[in-house]
Amino acid sequence: MAKVVKSKREILDVDQELEKLEENGKKSKEKKTDSSKKDSKKEVKKDTSKKSKKEKKPKKAKKGIFKYFHEVRLEVSKVKWPSKKDMMKYSIATLVFILFFSAFFYLIDLLFALLKTGV
Repeated sequence: MAKVVKSKREILDVDQELEKLEENGKKSKEKKTDSSKKDSKKEVKKDTSKKSKKEKKPKKAKKGIFKYFHEVRLEVSKVKWPSKKDMMKYSIATLVFILFFSAFFYLIDLLFALLKTGV
């Protein structure tokens, strides 16, 4: 069973959501078939009048570099940044990792140097 995180506090079961959608789809199909029978009996007149001038036009899309920075800002706002406590853990783990492998490679290098000199 797959789980989907919808928000920070809500986890959804995919199978349950699909079942709900299928049930809603069946109900809407039944309603449409009932209403289509009624509509077939009556003739439906289409509205051929022009659109009113009061309707708002869609905003013009930002062009070029402005669009790029706008999208970058939107994506960065979606990022979940680590807390200060997590950053300290990650930083310490990284330093320990670096120190361990530095010592490891130093000892390997020292071992090969001793073997090369013939000791």
